[in-house]
Amino acid sequence: MEAFAKQAIKKLVPMFDRVLVLRAEAVTKTKGGIVIPEKSQGKVLHGTVIAVGPGARNNNGELIPTQIKVGDQVLLPEYGGTKVELEENKEYHLFRESDILAKLEV
Repeated sequence: MEAFAKQAIKKLVPMFDRVLVLRAEAVTKTKGGIVIPEKSQGKVLHGTVIAVGPGARNNNGELIPTQIKVGDQVLLPEYGGTKVELEENKEYHLFRESDILAKLEV
């Protein structure tokens, strides 16, 4: 199943200015080893860009390329995006480039 998911990710090309993001996993344990209950875990608002569309078109039909690249770390809005099921236990979401709040310099 995992090989299928990796092939699906490689073949998935977002349209226009859409960006496929793998959300970072929530912290489930403290450094001391205490397990944090799911209800108390904060919502993860950052992730890694997995795939990027070619860009949007302006009123003249000219292509406006995206400013985000594959591998970028991005800050995400709390709500929004479309969930995409590609692999178990991993959260993939499609966002418009304009919905992404910031690019994180690592």
